[in-house]
Amino acid sequence: MQLRDRQQELAIAPLWRLGFRPFFLGGALFAVLAIGLWALVLLGYLPGWQPVGGSLAWHRHELPFGFAVAIIAGFLLTAVQNWTGRPGLSGWPLAALFGLWLLARLAWLFGASLPLLLALQLPFLPLLALLLGRQLWAVRQWRNYPLVVVVLLMAGCEWLLLYGLALGDDALQRRGALAGLWLIAALVSIIGGRVIPFFTQRGLNQAEPAAPRPRLDLLVLVLSLSLALLFAGGLTMQPSLWLLPLLLTLVALHGLRLWHWYDAGIWRVPLLWSLHLAYAWLPLALLAMAAWHAGWLSVASLAYHALALGTVSGAILAMLARVSLGHTGRPLEPSAAMGWAFASLQLAVLARVLLVPFAPAAGLGLSSLLWIAAFALFVRYYAQMFWTARVDGQPG
Repeated sequence: MQLRDRQQELAIAPLWRLGFRPFFLGGALFAVLAIGLWALVLLGYLPGWQPVGGSLAWHRHELPFGFAVAIIAGFLLTAVQNWTGRPGLSGWPLAALFGLWLLARLAWLFGASLPLLLALQLPFLPLLALLLGRQLWAVRQWRNYPLVVVVLLMAGCEWLLLYGLALGDDALQRRGALAGLWLIAALVSIIGGRVIPFFTQRGLNQAEPAAPRPRLDLLVLVLSLSLALLFAGGLTMQPSLWLLPLLLTLVALHGLRLWHWYDAGIWRVPLLWSLHLAYAWLPLALLAMAAWHAGWLSVASLAYHALALGTVSGAILAMLARVSLGHTGRPLEPSAAMGWAFASLQLAVLARVLLVPFAPAAGLGLSSLLWIAAFALFVRYYAQMFWTARVDGQPG
């Protein structure tokens, strides 16, 4: 394994030794800030705050392309070192990449001009894809190239959203945001298909993980990317019965995967049930989307928020809690408070999906508070891990 000199690695400040450290910490803190700010806007407490494009444009962009992308970057920049045996991004290059992400967040929060905003937002995902692609190409690791393709497609969706922002075109913004959200769900599907069976086996001390099903995984990926591209093309913005076969096929395939991975023992282990429940929201969101296209559900946003909060945010919190322990050399035994964090996030999804249609202000307020509590608990119990060295004395 081509690892840099141990002394050289240990000379780097812990926060900048691997990608998960700054991006997991920054993304979790931003999760608390972004939803807190959005709740204040929705409840009428910040009438004077008008970022470029308006607060709705900011919300549409910053949750998938600010918060979620930070966690994706941290995970992939760390994982690629394990996949390839080559040193991951660290030191000043990592600090510069994180600085670009942070400046983009601050610029929109504090009213930067549109040209500056675009200059800060547009390069991040292509740079991430380039960094990943170079690492994978060096060892010709074809298996992980689809991840680079998804990151590049996400960059295209972000550009579509920001192009709509520049034109003042609300429809383009929605297409870019929703296509990006479904691409993130596709990433959850790819990575979940690899880690959920493995984590379940390790967490329950099973002899073997659930048997891999590569054809099923490939079919899920192809159909998931197809759905995201349909969103980007604007072909899903109105109820359309012809989409039902695609949506219901994905419901069935994701349900089959969950059934294949399931073991009753997961309910004893918060690191496992949190991940399984997050994945379970994916077929539920698709089913809600199918109901909207069939005319049985009046508001499509319920499906989108089930996906965004339940699948994407649920998977993020579950992965943050486990990956951070493993990569800082700690036992895979989080504080008992993280069980409450996982439960809080699940309740936030239920409040947003089930309560908001009947009591909008109460539902939004409760959902936001529960979300904030979930990520605040994570920051409270994990933050120190990111700026301190591994407890086992190893680099990374």
